[in-house]
Amino acid sequence: MLFLCMGSLLFSQNENRSILIVTSNQHTYGSTTLNAANHFAEIVLAYDEFVKAGYQVDFVSPNGGAIPIGYLSTSDPVQKQYLYDSKFMDLLKNTRGPEHINPKKYQAIYYSGGGAAMFGVPENKKIQDIAMQIYENNGIISAVCHGTAGLVNLKTKEGSYVYAEKKVNGYPDKFERKEAEYYKAFPFSIENAITNNGGNFVYSEKGWDKYFVIDGRLITGQDPTATRIVAQKVLEAIQNLKH
Repeated sequence: MLFLCMGSLLFSQNENRSILIVTSNQHTYGSTTLNAANHFAEIVLAYDEFVKAGYQVDFVSPNGGAIPIGYLSTSDPVQKQYLYDSKFMDLLKNTRGPEHINPKKYQAIYYSGGGAAMFGVPENKKIQDIAMQIYENNGIISAVCHGTAGLVNLKTKEGSYVYAEKKVNGYPDKFERKEAEYYKAFPFSIENAITNNGGNFVYSEKGWDKYFVIDGRLITGQDPTATRIVAQKVLEAIQNLKH
């Protein structure tokens, strides 16, 4: 409690201690009937780290309102805790639309993954603008797994991709099932898009080993196992920028 109080005093004069989590409203893989969802663990494990560090966490989605969730594991005590937390679940039922977000409020933006993250978010110009305003205000851009799809179209005011000549991580094609209908419905390959736009897409050949990459104010993780460490590195980065 002492840490939170001191932290609140430290930041109260100049800023809100807030982080924005990006989610998707997409219920299917493209125009197919295959169910798509936001990855619950990639939301709650990051959220858990952020709120325990004393941050206000808001959720945004392209359309606002409810989002589909999936990939749940009730054997995970943290996931189970939040699944039965009515106040938290209400946040996911009532995500904010981009028009209700003030980018100046946030020190970091975090893109959660799941198959739904491939749709609606990457092409949403309002969310792109929010992310870049946060970044250009000395903030952090972060993502995990398919959440990195949300970074693909991010450009600076000068017109270059924010990840150009930077190391970026996300869910690599090596671990996708390219013959599967879900993958065929993807609008693009994260790995190819990042590479073709001048980014240095790097990943762990082993996978599922908490792999993440930090390059400047970009922090990206490969799969759900990297969620906590990415969130922790986001918090560290915010603190380091203040010193």
